[in-house]
Parts: sequence; structure tokens; C-alpha cells
Amino acid sequence: MRVDIWSDVVCPWCYLGKARFSKALADFEHRDAVEVVYRSFELDPGWPADTTVPVTTMLSRKFGMPPDQARSAEGRVAGLARAEGLGFDVDRPYGNTFTVHRVLHAARAAGIGEQVMRVIDNQYFGHARDIFDAAVLAEVAVDAGMDTAEVTKVIDGEEYADAVRIEEQTANDIGVSGVPFFVFDRKLAISGAQSAETYTELFQRAYAENA
Repeated sequence: MRVDIWSDVVCPWCYLGKARFSKALADFEHRDAVEVVYRSFELDPGWPADTTVPVTTMLSRKFGMPPDQARSAEGRVAGLARAEGLGFDVDRPYGNTFTVHRVLHAARAAGIGEQVMRVIDNQYFGHARDIFDAAVLAEVAVDAGMDTAEVTKVIDGEEYADAVRIEEQTANDIGVSGVPFFVFDRKLAISGAQSAETYTELFQRAYAENA
């Protein structure tokens, strides 16, 4: 069984949904037969590559909400994340994620994609690290197990740009309008940060259909 998961590294609901999905997978009796592939999706591909702002500033601009309301909205998500044992800093930065996705593709090619993704998630959401800064992104990726020279080459160049765009085009082709978006064995799909119980039900359904 394969599960494809489209997500963005700045998406708090992806952060929460992936954690709940992972709990369901850990408890699934046939987990060794499950392949999980994380795929690229940019929530805001038009965001300037050289512009980083506090996430609450982005929310205020995007949704026209006062700063206090934006902070409260982040606080509610923080509560849900912490209930799952996740760190969550409402004062983290926000920026363009294209280069981060390219680094994650390089990590996948090296066989450590999920490992690197989890470290980036932890450093970004839990510690508000500025992963949009090339030096910080390189440091985080290397700490997660990537080769220094490979990370530097990817960040400084255009490697894996087409791979990111292909996955985003696939998401568009199958009607993905928001993330996280989970596809179980190309048959069952669900979006949003669902409960662990919901993911468990989908694992069981997908496995039963292949039995």
C-alpha cells in the first residue's frame, strides 16, 4: 500500500495532520507494508523569494484580520499541536517555500526524506527557525543527516525545481485545493488534519481492498 501526502512546510494543519497520521500508522498492524511518500505543495507560490515576515503579519495581510486576532488564531492551532506533543511557536517567520521543497526532494533521493522533513518541521514550528534563510536551511538539513556539499549545491542552484513543479501539477490535476491531502493507494483521498482514528479507518479500508 502507498500513501501519497501533499503538504507545505509552512502549513500548521499539515504539521498537525502528519503527526496524527504517523500515530495511526504506528498502530496499524500492517504498517510494514505501507510506503509513505510526501509530495510538494506550495500554499503561496507567488510569495516573494526574498521576503520574510512574521507569520501573524502574513495572516493579517492575507485575511484582513487585526494582529491580535491573527495571534489568537495561531494560539488555537498551537493548543491542538501541543495536545499531540508537538512544539509550536506562534512567532515563527513566513516565507517562500520553493527552495525548502527542493531540499526535501534531495533528501528523498538520498533515502532520508521523511527524516529531514521531520527535523525541518520541528525546527520551524517548534523553534521558529528561519528556514527561508539559506544558511539556516543548510544547517538544519545537515543536522538532519544530509551531506553538506549536496545541500549547498541544491540551495545555490535549481536542482529538483522540475520535480517540485511536477508534483504540484499532479496535485492540480487531481483537484487538490488545500493541504494536507492524503491519497491511499490512488483510490481513497481525504484532506485536512483528521483524527488518528480517521486515518486508521482509511488504512484498514485500503488494506482490505487489496487483500
